[in-house]
Amino acid sequence: MLPIGGVSMAALLAGCNSSDDDDDSSTPQPNPDPNAPVTPGTPVTFTSASFTPMAAPTLANPELMARTTVSSALSLTFSDGSKRTVELGYEPFFMTGDTVPDGKGGTMVAGGYFNLAGAPIMDNSVPAKARQFFSNCPDGTSLLALSAPTTVPGVAGNAVYAVVQFEYQSMDQAGNDMYGLLPSPIAVLTLSQDPNTGKLSLVKYSNVDTSSVHGLWITCGASLSPWGTHLSSEEYEPDATTARTTPSFQTYSLNVYGDATKANPYHYGHMPEVTVLPDGTGTIKKHYCMGRISHELVQMMPDQRTALMGDDATNGGLFMFVADRKADLSAGTLYVAQWTQTSGTGPGAGTLKWIKLGHATSAEVKELADQLTAADIMDVRTVDPADGSFTKIRYSGKDNWVKLQPGRRQAAAFLETHRYAAMVGGTLAFTKMEGTTVNAKDKIAYSAMSRIESSMIDGKVAGLKVEANSAGAVYQLHMKAGQVDTDGSAIDSEWVPVDMGAVTELIGKPLATPDALGNTHNADFISNPDNLKFSEKLRTLFVGEDSGGHVNNFMWAYNVDTKALSRLLSCPVAAESTGLQAVDEINGWTYITSNFQHAADWGSVHAVVRPTLEPLVKANYKDGFGAAVGYLTGVKIGA
Repeated sequence: MLPIGGVSMAALLAGCNSSDDDDDSSTPQPNPDPNAPVTPGTPVTFTSASFTPMAAPTLANPELMARTTVSSALSLTFSDGSKRTVELGYEPFFMTGDTVPDGKGGTMVAGGYFNLAGAPIMDNSVPAKARQFFSNCPDGTSLLALSAPTTVPGVAGNAVYAVVQFEYQSMDQAGNDMYGLLPSPIAVLTLSQDPNTGKLSLVKYSNVDTSSVHGLWITCGASLSPWGTHLSSEEYEPDATTARTTPSFQTYSLNVYGDATKANPYHYGHMPEVTVLPDGTGTIKKHYCMGRISHELVQMMPDQRTALMGDDATNGGLFMFVADRKADLSAGTLYVAQWTQTSGTGPGAGTLKWIKLGHATSAEVKELADQLTAADIMDVRTVDPADGSFTKIRYSGKDNWVKLQPGRRQAAAFLETHRYAAMVGGTLAFTKMEGTTVNAKDKIAYSAMSRIESSMIDGKVAGLKVEANSAGAVYQLHMKAGQVDTDGSAIDSEWVPVDMGAVTELIGKPLATPDALGNTHNADFISNPDNLKFSEKLRTLFVGEDSGGHVNNFMWAYNVDTKALSRLLSCPVAAESTGLQAVDEINGWTYITSNFQHAADWGSVHAVVRPTLEPLVKANYKDGFGAAVGYLTGVKIGA
């Protein structure tokens, strides 16, 4: 098994070097002019990559629809004009529910749930079948190496680590809905990297203790910071005006604390950061100063200060955080975008200005969260009070009338961020803004709008009204320096988005009628984009789907230079593509991580295939409770 990077940059270079000398010239070296003629002895360098797409699986071979399937290929071009092709495959680290080594001579359940006291949370829904809950929804993943040399027991080659978070558990053994009722686990994997093949093998699984941050709430997408930490997420922040009386939040509190009344909604909806330690354990903290929103994914810019944040919500916003110091998210300034529409055709387009919401430290906001209730911060009404001192806003698809309590502007900006941002004029009208990533060379950010619907098309937020698209689109945002906020104050960042419009090739295509398999979105185009990651080396934007319009969800590769869109991977039927990360280099090897979640989450789109595929999926994935965490590999090198 050959992970794709070592094939592309090191192993293959040795095979196509134009020098006859037995020296070190196969090592990639800078080439100032890749178009210059190659002379004997000139080091051969990698110049470009493209992918050969795979076909979507069909019922002609139902097993391919019922598991992770990869039959795509990576083509590499070198500076001497030679090419190599690598056939791709999929290698899992584990399936959730598997017994995995804990590094202490014992074992753990992969994806297992724990309360804040460290005790396993048990599924007792079926008599005489009690077992620890384990997630069927692995999501955000960060693959990384540490700079400090270490010796980790069981690691035969290089020590590599992965942080994996588990978004939720979809059901208990009796089939009852468990969404959002359990504290999300997050784990550090210690992996042994074979220096000769790049293959990664699991050596140790360590659950991160989250008691210091009150547990985690619905951790979805994630990213790797430039300084090597895992930037997590907490999406769909609980509405603090109602959460304490909501049965689901009370059940969450009971599972976290053993007390249905103890959990505080203001402790959730923030941005957690995990630091991996050389022994394969991890520490965690939450950054309360980055806004309390439906955090889907935080993308740090190369300045190590500017963060662009997805907001997976109805009436969501585009938010930006500029930290005071590099590689330190504990203090900074929070902004929300104001959209000025330039086109309402299709997904639409607009220019962006930025409203400063406030400056804070995480410690300051945490202190407010510990002490205040929603009523202390804002007077929120859901029926028109006929009082001019209130401001009408849209919140989660409904009308709210809001008024700040005296002296609570800071608390509102950072703890009631959605309502406050709408109140001060931010464009809170986006729907399901999910993955965010950056193409640093071109200073372009990409943001997935999984579905274009409701608040983007109803015109109820002034200034934004575009055409509906149930299949969604990926937008690109050009970034510039020298920008000012709406008050005329300079924004201390060179990475400020100034416009926003859809990438033509990354607009989903709904079908007028379902196709023969039941797809309601064209299977040869993206559908409901979610995970996004960009590879600078491959000049490729990777897109993972969370689609109810494709029978099988796919992972795609989009080359930003050639505009070619290639299907790389097909998830098991009805499963979402998650855990995407493009790692340009770890010890000379390149990796693309990929997970899936909730296989066989049946919907109306699966009516044609379900009778054939349901027994296969159950057999493959622990009766539907298992989900894979892994990465794409190169399985065969061609000419």
